[in-house]
Amino acid sequence: MRNLKLFERFKSTQIHAFTSQDSPSTSTNGGSSSPRINFLRHPKSTSKSFSRSLLPHGFPTTDLLEPPLDSYLKPIDLVESLSNLYRRIESSPEPETTSMLYLEQYTVLRSLGDAKLLRRCLLNARRHAVDVPCKVVLSAWLRFERREHELVGVESMDCNGFAIECPKSCLNHGCDLSLVNERCKCSKEDEVKVCLADEFSGLDEDSDISFCVGLEKAKCVRSRIASLSRPFEAMLYGSFAESRASEIDFSENGVSVEAMVALNIYSRLKRVDLFRVETVFELLGLASKFCCDELKSACESRLASSVTDLDKALTFVDYALEERTKLLLSACLQVFLRELPRSLHNSRVMRFFCSSEAKEGLAFLGSECLFMLYYFLSQVGMEERLTTEPMLVLLERTREFARANWQKAVSMHQMGCVLFERKDYKAAQFHFRLASSLGHVYSLAGVSRTEYKQGKRYSAYKLMNYLISKHKPHGWMYQERSLYNVGDEKLKDLETATELDPTLTFPYMYRAVMKFEGKQVKEAFEEVDRLIQFKLTPDCLELRAWLFLAVGDRERCLRDLRAVLSLEPKYVLFGGRMRNDLVEALTTQCSEVESDAECWVRLYERWSAVDDVGSLGVVHQMLQNDPSKNFLRFRQSLLLLRLNCQGAAMRCLRVAWNFAASEAERLVYEGWLLYDMSYNLDPDESSCVAQVLEEALKCPSDGLRKGQALNNLGSVYIDCGMLDQAETAYKNALEIKHTRAHQGLARVYFLKNQRKEACEEMTKLIDKAFSKAAAYEKRSEYCEREKAKEDLDMATTLDPLRTYPYRYRAAVLMDDQRETEAVEELSKAIAFRPELQTLHLRAAFHEATGKLSLAAQDCEAALCLDPNHTETLHLYSRSKDQASSIDNTIVGLD
Repeated sequence: MRNLKLFERFKSTQIHAFTSQDSPSTSTNGGSSSPRINFLRHPKSTSKSFSRSLLPHGFPTTDLLEPPLDSYLKPIDLVESLSNLYRRIESSPEPETTSMLYLEQYTVLRSLGDAKLLRRCLLNARRHAVDVPCKVVLSAWLRFERREHELVGVESMDCNGFAIECPKSCLNHGCDLSLVNERCKCSKEDEVKVCLADEFSGLDEDSDISFCVGLEKAKCVRSRIASLSRPFEAMLYGSFAESRASEIDFSENGVSVEAMVALNIYSRLKRVDLFRVETVFELLGLASKFCCDELKSACESRLASSVTDLDKALTFVDYALEERTKLLLSACLQVFLRELPRSLHNSRVMRFFCSSEAKEGLAFLGSECLFMLYYFLSQVGMEERLTTEPMLVLLERTREFARANWQKAVSMHQMGCVLFERKDYKAAQFHFRLASSLGHVYSLAGVSRTEYKQGKRYSAYKLMNYLISKHKPHGWMYQERSLYNVGDEKLKDLETATELDPTLTFPYMYRAVMKFEGKQVKEAFEEVDRLIQFKLTPDCLELRAWLFLAVGDRERCLRDLRAVLSLEPKYVLFGGRMRNDLVEALTTQCSEVESDAECWVRLYERWSAVDDVGSLGVVHQMLQNDPSKNFLRFRQSLLLLRLNCQGAAMRCLRVAWNFAASEAERLVYEGWLLYDMSYNLDPDESSCVAQVLEEALKCPSDGLRKGQALNNLGSVYIDCGMLDQAETAYKNALEIKHTRAHQGLARVYFLKNQRKEACEEMTKLIDKAFSKAAAYEKRSEYCEREKAKEDLDMATTLDPLRTYPYRYRAAVLMDDQRETEAVEELSKAIAFRPELQTLHLRAAFHEATGKLSLAAQDCEAALCLDPNHTETLHLYSRSKDQASSIDNTIVGLD
């Protein structure tokens, strides 16, 4: 009956016609569920005294607001998928198989958005890769993930110092299991000795045969030429006429006399690096014709090492395909791939990858390698938001070379996403259905969305209703159904979506726009503020900026717009429908241009108030006023890291590296880049770091930098066990209003068993800080049980993505022997963020209640995230032993 009533409501509700104004949704933060707002509806009237020229397209509307479709795989049961992957990786007998399993792990984990975790998957895939083409693809992928192409002065074929990414080491066959962070030795290799002319003076002395090419002769040694291959041996020592001749005519073999001279030299010195590339090509052809395997291998290596730029790669690749020379082809592919994403915009390169001739020529590399190649190209294309015809060809190639179900599913789903962006809804639906038939349930969201776009709203609603009834509910299911629901039912779906998965931003943004439409301005701001407190994305800030502009608060609007551009400098504000100089126009209208000193004062205030968004806005303004202040980019990166925007922080450091005025400054930024990519320092070096910071504090500096240095020094002192010195450092930092030092000082008091003082110190931080969730969570560690629970509940309210409060509450429930509720509390967090510690704790709870199979599954999922976690390894072994013991007991009873 409920469905029938809804059907009537759907029939009576006018369905919006998506015309050319209906711009497709796009994700702006690496696959986040952040919708783009359409600014299309004009307000009927407004009493606000702001310039109409700044807001030409009016209010955003709820009927045009929708979340994007995620382009990656979203397993219906991520824990089960990770558990299964771990078992398959551990039992994999061959490195090649293991390499592809790690690539599958990368694909499955993309939905979590953890850059370090994804890099670890690619590193493991690269370590286990055996075939040269696969190693080339994975090394280029690692380079792309680090966005090294954004560094000025770094060439695509440069070695960054790490052996696992070195373009030379990639061209060696065999797996590199020992390579992790090992430094590359290619720059220290001994230079090849240059051969002087007198070293060849004796080459003619023992010549006993000549090869004639026209009127020219190349003198050789019969025995040495014969030793190159069986065909040469048969020709020179067999029953052929050539075996009795002192001169052999080679004019009809299509080689020059220079190539025959080179053959003579190679037969004696076993070197081809002495010859011109053109000559080596001739030698390679000769080697193929006469089956000279060693010569062929040497020529391939020589030619591969000479492919150092795009022009050479484009020149050599056709020959490599024609001769089926895997090494040379790999060297050409390596240049194409290490030039990404630029090479995707090169018509010659794309013509190669998309042509039917290349498809046939590449076939000898094998389907596994070719899937990896085209999957990588497609991933880069998706990140570049390409929806062109060549992009469709890349995805089609990925599908053609896919063999495993997950490979087929990801290629089909991504094809559906690109076709959806092209508004080819019928074709998109076809591919989404194919992906769902392979077990990827999330692709049905694509099916329902395409139904909706074709005017079949009720059909879309029924499909999502079916999904919710058949599967364990997920937040994205209710979010998707809300698009097709109406009235209170729509709002209920959005609330459920938020409850199940607080990482989804669309429900918050929809509610904010809806409340603003209903003139509930204060409530609209509260809704979007609630989201920005724990998840900062350009779309969320853009929406709040729009709201500020709509109510005439240009100062705060400008602050948020500057923060947006700090996160994503190329972000198109308001969908490109606002004037391009909006920031400049607002700056002019808000106030007079601030002096450098005034900006520093304002930054100091925002920094002391732990207002990271406000600090970002000020730093952006200061950089806009004077881009040469490179140290501000470093501060910008610190702010972005605090806001969990690692990708944007890394980009800031890369820009700082590009603008560095000296090699020493560049090394500082390079060190931070490596540190934030998990290349950590040896803990034993803490004392050295302390000495460096102590020396730095003797230099003249501003309060901001001194406060940060003192705060860092306090942390290092704690690591060294120097608590009194740490206390002094933190107090000195607080004297110059470095507010975050309260947290460090609280930690010192706690380590000195002064819990009351620690709690009071955190209370001071809570009173001062603009962002308080972390402070509440940290204070809970120093409070009594009931007070700690209150603090953690507040931390969850402010930031529902923090998982520690869930673990604490679960532990309390377990202590109270409420086992089922304890597991449910952990399951809430695991549903949207399956972290190692949470999975480990739930596994321990399962073990305690005798659910050993579930304990083992959680252990396996945790070990898939970190296979070396000692406590989980012990728990996993114990769970399996207990399960085995029970099985043996049952068998004995039988």
